[in-house]
Amino acid sequence: MTPLPAPYRPLRPARSEVLSLRGLRHHLLHWGSAALATPERPTLLMLHGWMDVGASFQFVVDALAQERHVLAMDWRGFGLSDSSGADSYWFPDYLGDLDALLDQIAPDGARVDLLGHSMGGNVVMSYAGVRPQRIRRLINLEGFGLPDASPELAPSRLAEWLDDLKTPQALKHYDSLAGVAQRLMKTNPRLAADKAAWLAGHWAREQEGPEGSKTWHILGDPAHKRVNPVLYRRAEALACWRRITAPTLWVEGALTDMSQWWGNRYPREDFEARLAEVPQLQRARLEGAAHMLHHDQPEALARLLEAFLDAS
Repeated sequence: MTPLPAPYRPLRPARSEVLSLRGLRHHLLHWGSAALATPERPTLLMLHGWMDVGASFQFVVDALAQERHVLAMDWRGFGLSDSSGADSYWFPDYLGDLDALLDQIAPDGARVDLLGHSMGGNVVMSYAGVRPQRIRRLINLEGFGLPDASPELAPSRLAEWLDDLKTPQALKHYDSLAGVAQRLMKTNPRLAADKAAWLAGHWAREQEGPEGSKTWHILGDPAHKRVNPVLYRRAEALACWRRITAPTLWVEGALTDMSQWWGNRYPREDFEARLAEVPQLQRARLEGAAHMLHHDQPEALARLLEAFLDAS
């Protein structure tokens, strides 16, 4: 295995906090003081995607020109947050956790700036349509949604889920932290080695095995791998998107190819038609970046965020 360089050294180290939300302990990272938040420049809450962690946003926070209060949360079943304790995960629970978080960090009607990546982007788009009064600015980093599902798929999807419930789920373990970092770079060849070495320590934890052996375990509940028995309905998602009142920034990587996930089941034209439903939309495209654009081009992304968030 190729030796890794020294891990990335954060310019703005985060501090950890644990909050109880809906009966589960959720891990948060804070950058900057909450005293920096004002109605004109509120707390920026960043929410990660599937099989990721809140620490993933460290590189973007470091690239911000001015310090501000930034929060990132590990979703339930990811990072250092509690697992749900159930054998499946449900999309509405993410909205419930986000709503409970805002009740604590932004009470009495205070608004936040809200950012989500991938799965997190899908969550924040729905939430911003359900609770429009709580969001000042909204940022979606490649939260494309999913292909519209025909009702005729319900029997086969439910049968697949029932079979999944009887099948033990597992995530791969690694012999070393360097192995975790190598896995991150294999998934994203644009991820710098020093950043991979730093992320690996937030993405996995060492556990002792048989006869004193030690392995590194990914900080994610394997139950996330089970198929979702609830069909994705385009019309329901758009009903939320149309109710968004916050100015919204859509950001995608120039190297992202939607067909890698869905083939012809979700054509670009379908997504463009959905995006056109968002009332106050701005768009940006990051060169040299793909789906993990906050890793690929954190400096360029930081400039986009600042221009959008600080605009009058």
